[in-house]
Amino acid sequence: MKNSSRWYLMVFSVCVLAFAAPVLHPGISCAAATDPVVFVKDAVDEIISILQDEKLAVPSRKAERKNRMVTIVEKKFDFREMSMRALARHWRERSPAEQDRFVFLFKTLLENTYLAKIETYSGEKVVFKKAAVQGNKAIVYSDLIRKNVETPVNYKLKNSDDRWAVYDVEVEGVSLVNNYRTQFASIMSKENFAGLIAKLEEKVSKGAAE
Repeated sequence: MKNSSRWYLMVFSVCVLAFAAPVLHPGISCAAATDPVVFVKDAVDEIISILQDEKLAVPSRKAERKNRMVTIVEKKFDFREMSMRALARHWRERSPAEQDRFVFLFKTLLENTYLAKIETYSGEKVVFKKAAVQGNKAIVYSDLIRKNVETPVNYKLKNSDDRWAVYDVEVEGVSLVNNYRTQFASIMSKENFAGLIAKLEEKVSKGAAE
């Protein structure tokens, strides 16, 4: 899977969703903020509380700290929706068992990729600006501030059963899901679905070992 400077920025920026210090725009208070903004900010707050827990910082509790963060991420992200969008038309061609397997592997790949980047955090901040809500969909707009450079990072959410969940992240207009969709489509055009699953299993296995 491709490793460009833009892709690194996307990985880093999504990672900062979990690891950066959240700041609300001066014009938005917690009380006045729309539910999607509070939802995303709460995810940041929960992760930061774990990172700031010195008892969890010791090497012997590294796995426990990661598991706690994974639990939070799994509550905030809709990995099935992300999987459906990443596979696009190929999703409907898969059996329920194949769909479940893909969701598990894709979810694990994302978690391993982003949570492993925790060491790259060095005081970056996320400024939450506003949310645009239309029906059961919403976009939370924010800026990632790193060394006085602002990078637009937008979070797309969907509301199901009165519960928001993130299903995509855009960094400088580049969609995380679309990026993976392009990569997955390229692999499947050469190696079919079984080939894609094999590559995902290899990456997940390698990530677990690391």
